[in-house]
Amino acid sequence: MHYKFLGKSGLKVSEIALGIQTFGWCADEKAAHTILDRFIEAGGNFLDMADSYNEGQAEQIMGTWLQSGKNRAALVIATKTFFPTGKGPNDMGLTRKHIHTEIDNSLRRLHTDYIDLYQLHCFDASTPLEETLGALDDLVHSGKVRYIGASNFTASQLQKALMLSNINRWNSFISLQPEYSLLVRSTEWELLPFCREAGLAVLPWSPLAGGWLTGKYRKDQPPPADSRVGRKDRWDDQAEQRASELTWRVIDALVAIGNERGKTPAQIALNWLLQQPGVTSPIIGARTLEQLDDNLGSTGWALNAEERERLNAASAIPLLYPYSFIERYSRKRA
Repeated sequence: MHYKFLGKSGLKVSEIALGIQTFGWCADEKAAHTILDRFIEAGGNFLDMADSYNEGQAEQIMGTWLQSGKNRAALVIATKTFFPTGKGPNDMGLTRKHIHTEIDNSLRRLHTDYIDLYQLHCFDASTPLEETLGALDDLVHSGKVRYIGASNFTASQLQKALMLSNINRWNSFISLQPEYSLLVRSTEWELLPFCREAGLAVLPWSPLAGGWLTGKYRKDQPPPADSRVGRKDRWDDQAEQRASELTWRVIDALVAIGNERGKTPAQIALNWLLQQPGVTSPIIGARTLEQLDDNLGSTGWALNAEERERLNAASAIPLLYPYSFIERYSRKRA
């Protein structure tokens, strides 16, 4: 396992992060602890979660694992806040009240004194950004949080946040957690270039598009009964959201290259992402050891240029305005 700097900080994180959204959902405490142990044995040190995952159960399971004699100082623990954690009118969002309430709840569930990376799970259009960033700065100065980051922000929202932090001399974002995979490449249009220029770490979520890039789904074939689509338990991973000619084209390319290289489609998809400029640590998820081991097999080797180009061609989508306009005339000046 290789390690990379988290943005412009001196903190090093494993090239793959383990997301624990499955804990308390399709992985019980025993299975979750086994998965965590295997990830650490493989050299992983970066663990990502959120206060809203399975109504706090994911963090609780992580907390009991930490209590079992683990070396907390060797781990980089990241969590997020924004989505509902209750039914009250103030149980969601990025207000000062919600942030301060939820950081304490996360620390209690995790049985730790601090969070290494505290992230805003989504931009909050209802709360002044100054209020949110000021609250985060307070958390850093209090010692409850070491670094701060964002997730599901636009490039303009990130730019405004960095500008406000600079003007007010607040601690600023060090990372962005966007959706990014061979099926979601619009992240490349503005977010990746912005993060590279600003020195933000990029931590892609859903790098396998909710399991669609594992090769388990094939055109004109029913989904496996034990898959997310087969169980119909994930709204954002259902066929009406993912199935398209683009999806089948990408899957065919992954299967073909995997057969040639002796790798699984998931390993090919993750390796492609690991080689994308600016990417720091894709966040994988697993409900079994077999899934984890398969994903970890994406490290220690590299796709060649021809293979990457085949995947780029299979996953290419038409640029929208103004990106298409700018690219066309940029090519003429090159």
